[in-house]
Amino acid sequence: MSPRRWHPCAAVPDNGPVTVTAPELVVLDETVWRPRAEAHAQRVGAWTADRLDRAARGLRHPVDDFLFTYYPTRAAQLRRWHPGLGIALSGATELARDTAYRTLPDGTVTVDPAHIARRRDGLAWVEGLLRRTAARPARLGCFGLHEWAMVYGLEQDEVRHESWPLRLAPQAIRDVVDEQGVRCTHYDAVRFFTPEAVPLNELAPTRATQPDLEQPGCLHATMDLYKWSSKHAPLVGSDLVADTFALARDARALDMEAAPYDLRELGYAPVAVETPEGRAEYARRQRELVDRAVPLRTRLADALRAGLRAVDALA
Repeated sequence: MSPRRWHPCAAVPDNGPVTVTAPELVVLDETVWRPRAEAHAQRVGAWTADRLDRAARGLRHPVDDFLFTYYPTRAAQLRRWHPGLGIALSGATELARDTAYRTLPDGTVTVDPAHIARRRDGLAWVEGLLRRTAARPARLGCFGLHEWAMVYGLEQDEVRHESWPLRLAPQAIRDVVDEQGVRCTHYDAVRFFTPEAVPLNELAPTRATQPDLEQPGCLHATMDLYKWSSKHAPLVGSDLVADTFALARDARALDMEAAPYDLRELGYAPVAVETPEGRAEYARRQRELVDRAVPLRTRLADALRAGLRAVDALA
């Protein structure tokens, strides 16, 4: 469908990075965008159905619930489809009521530049974080011991996931951490370390130093691609949100398989990072996640930059 020109904005190609190419919007008819929205709902529905069922029954899952409890996006929000910057939708009355959108003179609905402008400083910070992270080499020598540091010195009834048994005795966990050391670069992991484990980390990350320390080998930095994309879903579009969610689910699975918990009852075989073989497996799978994250980190950074340029063009 031919684009209609309304204001300086970024054209959003299907399944690709966002680039500022022309002062025009791509207008999608309902017959085009509603099937896309339904396909998105079906895709994420496979991830959210079990979560909603567990929540209704008061059950918890240490792997699959993490992306819904640690991050602020709820299942219903994940199911909602956003086209992204540079696209206007006809017949989208449900989006017209959303404060992130505005209705144009022809009745189509698109992301409101004012919504982006209100978040400009945050967008710039995240874009800078993503660019700096991408520019660094991946560190693959942590072996997931951040989860071990979170239970270091604790007994079974004191750990975060107390419903699931530790597969090593508390003293054995201590011995592994003491022998291997902790090399965690991610503040949002380190802040959950036990007090005894904090000084064992070779770094002392803070929120202020996050842009200086974040690196692409970190599983939590990989999962955070979902956090940043879902936080700015109207701008970046739900296709990217779903892609980052899929990657984050796999990263969380490795995160907990390498943890000192025994989750075999849930179908997660331990990655025994206390052994040379387990550390080799962890590093191999960590590298696979790094490689998968590269294009998503670029797409997300480009989408945020396009939003910043769109706002600046209107200033």
